[in-house]
Amino acid sequence: MYTFSSKLKTFSLILMAVGLLGIGYGFLSAPKDIQQVEAILAADAHESHHEGSNSSTEAHAVPGETKVNAETEHKEHLEHVLSQLQNKPWAALYVACIFFMLISLGVLVFYAIQQVAQAGWSPVLFRVMQGITAYLPVGSVIFFIILFLCGLHYSNIFIWLDPNVVAHDKVIANKTGYLNFPFWILRAAIFLTVWNLYRYFSRKNCLAQDEATDDSYYKKNFKMTAGFLVFFIVSESIMSWDWIMSIDPHWSSTLFGWYVFASFFVSGITTIALVTLYLKSKGYLEQVNTSHIHDLAKFMFGFSVFWTYLWFSQFMLIWYADIPEEITYFVTRIEVYNLPFFGAVALNFLFPILILINTDFKRITWILVIASIVILFGHYIDFFNMIMPGTVGDKWFIGVSEIGSLFFFLGLFIYVVFTALSKVPLLAKRNPFIEESKHFHY
Repeated sequence: MYTFSSKLKTFSLILMAVGLLGIGYGFLSAPKDIQQVEAILAADAHESHHEGSNSSTEAHAVPGETKVNAETEHKEHLEHVLSQLQNKPWAALYVACIFFMLISLGVLVFYAIQQVAQAGWSPVLFRVMQGITAYLPVGSVIFFIILFLCGLHYSNIFIWLDPNVVAHDKVIANKTGYLNFPFWILRAAIFLTVWNLYRYFSRKNCLAQDEATDDSYYKKNFKMTAGFLVFFIVSESIMSWDWIMSIDPHWSSTLFGWYVFASFFVSGITTIALVTLYLKSKGYLEQVNTSHIHDLAKFMFGFSVFWTYLWFSQFMLIWYADIPEEITYFVTRIEVYNLPFFGAVALNFLFPILILINTDFKRITWILVIASIVILFGHYIDFFNMIMPGTVGDKWFIGVSEIGSLFFFLGLFIYVVFTALSKVPLLAKRNPFIEESKHFHY
């Protein structure tokens, strides 16, 4: 049995405490009215992009323009900036919340695929996977609360939830049959509930199989898992449209569901590798050998390439077609978010390719730990790129809100996962393929 070390537990609690302070500071320091926005813009007036916007406004002024129109435009600009700055702590919270929740979902899907494929190499890792998926119920509850608060207009992350925006935007108005709060929150409730029910019953059956005299619980899991994967394939695409793509409601991509899946799926596999290496370093998981680690590293490498293929396919086709309604999505990210946008490609493609393409490196612990941390950070930045431009626009920067949110959910993730790992044996001893998995070598 694994024992949750006091040092790791203390570390996770400190992360949560520091994170909560950062989140609270982010909300308290956000401007409350236009006057505060004016003060912020005045303090930043020396920056070049503010000077450029001011000179541009003056250059395009025409003699017939009235003072009333100028004041109206200035007020609308201030209100827009106010909305962006008030969105910033919400968006930072949203990025961290959805990222860690989807990591646990990615692990759950990887576990389900191993079950249906009747894989012989992975059963010694099943309890690690189940421990990581223990975060899914916790993350789902927090995430659903955030979605509900968005629907109650506590935040303006999803502009299509604002009736005033819908009334003056024909594109969004034409989508209200699908993008409306009751239907949207109902879909979220169904997806989160089904995913968590599968997680609960599959773990329950796996634990019961340890005490059974036949393979009945394993067979139940097999049938249930096949149904879950069918549901997941459909719900994942809709989820990616609802929770991420609708942040930019004028834009759409037919590849987006696969792109989001590739990002959180490789993050989930990487987390399995990182937790496994940690437990091995503490003397646990004696049945896990370098061949198991090598296979996890191969999945990390393969799905990093798959993510890059989808990234390039989505970007290249839209950029080459140069349709204004589509290209604006990437123009914003290249012009305003160029460092995180292209940095994500370096972290999620170039680094894994250079490191994990080598067979020997896939078996060296310290190299895999570094690769895992870089991949996870890179995909966190990827989610940042997907969410921040549509919510914060050009007012983004990595500040207290972003760091605090990351710390809080990282600490919560560590606490929940390792608490779950300490409650059950780390080996699924009655799985039909457990002996094959124990002796897996190549």
